[in-house]
Amino acid sequence: MDRNTLIGFLLIFGLLIAMQIFMAPEQKALEAERQAKLDSLRQLEQARADSLAQLQNIEVPDSVLQDSAALAQQQMQVSGEYGAFAPAAIGQEKIEVLENDVMRILFTNKGGRIKEVELKEHFKVLLDSNHNEIKLPLKLLEDDKNRFEYMLPVAGVAGKLSSERLFFKPLKEDKNTIVFRAEAGAGRYFEQVYKVEPGSYAVQYQLRFKGLESVLDQTDGALQLRWINYLDKLEQNDQYERNYTTVYYKPVEDDYDYCSCTSSDQEDLSGQKVKWVAHSNQFFASVLMTKEAPFKGGTFTTEVLEPENDDLKKLITDIQVPFGEQEVYPMEFYLGPKDFESLRAYGSELEDIIPFGTSIIGTANRWIVRPLFNFLHSFIGVKGIVILALTLIVKLLLYPLSYKMLHSQAKMAALKPQLNALREKHKDDQTQIQMESMKMYREFGVNPLGGCMPVVLQMPVWLALYRFFPASIEFRQANFLWATDLSSYDAAFWLPFEIPFYGQHVSLFTLLWAVTTVLYTHYNMQQMDMASMGGGGANAKMMKWMQYLMPLFFLFFFNNFASGLTCYLVFSNILNVTQTLVTKNFIIDHDKIKEQLEAYRKKPKKKGGFQARLEEALKQQQAVAAQREAAAKSKKKK
Repeated sequence: MDRNTLIGFLLIFGLLIAMQIFMAPEQKALEAERQAKLDSLRQLEQARADSLAQLQNIEVPDSVLQDSAALAQQQMQVSGEYGAFAPAAIGQEKIEVLENDVMRILFTNKGGRIKEVELKEHFKVLLDSNHNEIKLPLKLLEDDKNRFEYMLPVAGVAGKLSSERLFFKPLKEDKNTIVFRAEAGAGRYFEQVYKVEPGSYAVQYQLRFKGLESVLDQTDGALQLRWINYLDKLEQNDQYERNYTTVYYKPVEDDYDYCSCTSSDQEDLSGQKVKWVAHSNQFFASVLMTKEAPFKGGTFTTEVLEPENDDLKKLITDIQVPFGEQEVYPMEFYLGPKDFESLRAYGSELEDIIPFGTSIIGTANRWIVRPLFNFLHSFIGVKGIVILALTLIVKLLLYPLSYKMLHSQAKMAALKPQLNALREKHKDDQTQIQMESMKMYREFGVNPLGGCMPVVLQMPVWLALYRFFPASIEFRQANFLWATDLSSYDAAFWLPFEIPFYGQHVSLFTLLWAVTTVLYTHYNMQQMDMASMGGGGANAKMMKWMQYLMPLFFLFFFNNFASGLTCYLVFSNILNVTQTLVTKNFIIDHDKIKEQLEAYRKKPKKKGGFQARLEEALKQQQAVAAQREAAAKSKKKK
């Protein structure tokens, strides 16, 4: 990278920052807008709570209950729309509650469905105008636009009747069980039964049909369940959350699958039996699963909403519930955190809704990294220290590869004086320098790329951890040093303006990683022959500049990463420097390496091999260059 290119790059970068500063709205206006949104959210939360409390305490006047003639007349008027379910067409919405020590569930009698689930041990965190964290209750299925409706094929009714239009009568069987009954007259009814398990995020759920053979058309042998769920933003870093939010489902005869996480998508499983379906956030999920007969197929849809929308995504499930073969159809909800062991206890690959990755990466995270982390955390209380211990273990396991890389670098360093002499001798002929260098490497048995392969082999470990930290709920809102959430970015301080592609916050772990990477790179540069590796001349200078600039470019990339990962990268760099200094100064015998190189040089050499082929290619390149130069001189003379 020449001087003019560097100056141009710096000017463009400075111009982008200046544009962002001068064209952005005033900071006071931004803060006022952010505070107004937060106040509005608080008011909305309070108003919603007050409204639900009022619905819970509604008492129907005795006069309404006693006026059976008026009620019968109203039912007659709606019988054309509701058929036999006319008795359930009239009523007032009322809220019922079931709870245990980990969650509180609100039900509405209008549709007989879950209206809201509050998880008592988890919180949603928002930032006020001063970037202070404010904890709010974490709720699932709470959006007023949500629907959970059975499309009932009622005799005498055009189309299908949505259960959302019916007022179910709440009946408490015990303190943990509630029954919602939609009356169809003459002792006939459709019931939804919910039972909360103590100390669990499971809800036992049943459909009961009594005397509905002549009321509901059973030709299809299934009821259509339409589940629409607007997912709320629950995490600080909604970029991660957006990419880890979708619909998962498990066909009975195939592996689990899911809709696209990054774009709107629809998957059609009509006619295929399905075991469960999950509407999944980054760390929490609402799962509906069968207990006996599987669902008879369905379609699953994900709609990505605009970033400025208050909701994250819209998830839609249309699924066929078996009907007619039995009077009771048992199911189960799981409404809680995506804890690996809790989900795995259900079987049927339900734990795979945790986005640890697929193939080798996912397998490594599920069965190596996760158990190792849990083992370390069992006797190390601070998760940041566990990350340090995990980093140390990874470095020890990969040390043979690191040693091989450092040993190769030491061999290159031993040849550095001879290589410098070659460059001085042929300084005007880069092709000749490369050819002579290859000859020297072959003569002394040195592979100039020997230090690269160990780095490549370590990449799967890095990729596994890249998926592990933002997917593991164990790191959610876990504190370490200045980081308040190891599953999201750490914000050591905030800028008064936003930098394009970077953000407004400054991740100190990312900054420390960049600094330690530059220092480590500078140390390695002194030990390596960049000229021969880069082809000499301008290419070598370009490679050298890129080694220094890459950490600066990655500042933009890593600034929004999970701080657990950037913390790991900082620890990894510190251990890399320590490992390198100890290995090169106390373990590797440099005098012995020189003796081995000299002994190898005296051995008879076999023809062939990669370096020999490379040397032959350089010779051909040199001959072509010489021919072109001769042709150019001849043309100039003419």
